Amino acid sequence: MPQTEINNILFLDIETVPLVYDYKQLNEPFKKLWDLKWQYNKEITAEQQYAKAGIYAEFAKVVCICVGYFNGKEFRIKSFYGEDEKILLEDFKLTLERHFSNYALCAHNGKEFDFPFMCRRMLVNGISLPDILQIQGKKPWEITHLDTMELWKFGDYKSYTSLQLLAAIFNIPTPKDDIDGSQVAKVYYEEKNLERIKTYCAKDVVTVARLLQKMRGEQALRDEQVVLTN
Repeated sequence: MPQTEINNILFLDIETVPLVYDYKQLNEPFKKLWDLKWQYNKEITAEQQYAKAGIYAEFAKVVCICVGYFNGKEFRIKSFYGEDEKILLEDFKLTLERHFSNYALCAHNGKEFDFPFMCRRMLVNGISLPDILQIQGKKPWEITHLDTMELWKFGDYKSYTSLQLLAAIFNIPTPKDDIDGSQVAKVYYEEKNLERIKTYCAKDVVTVARLLQKMRGEQALRDEQVVLTN
């Protein structure tokens, strides 16, 4: 398969939070379902496990999606964020269909997290999937999505390598210089600071683009090339 041109790749990252901040805020049906999910784990209680709720699409929602793409010498970033998940997902879908239908998507751990999470939350919100995210029934070689973590594995499926670690290895500025993924829920619910989450998400997108360039032996984009479009 020929290598996808860098100008035909849409780099992406999402930020998610639990639907409710605290385990005790879950309504009874969902509390029972969460408990059932962890019933065989004897080392930690279901309530303690709730710190991980933001990564499960059945118990969480998207609060920010940032995309980045090369446009000439610029790397342009557009963000979709807000408290109303349905609105931001609809806006994201419309942008994909209007401007990026022929692009390949690229994210770090995107095939395991970002892409399926967005698909699940779109369906929950009654939104039909855009063609670029419609992968059901396709053979693996028919899917054009790129995943920098998968590329780094070289077929080794035993380990997870964080974006932060790969940034350090390739001498790329860390995107975790303010907050990291484990703090997003606190920033959203306690600080109510979506702008801070958006900035963090955008930094991840830049880092993923730089990482792919480094993996390809290309010169990584410079700070002055990054343009925020909203």
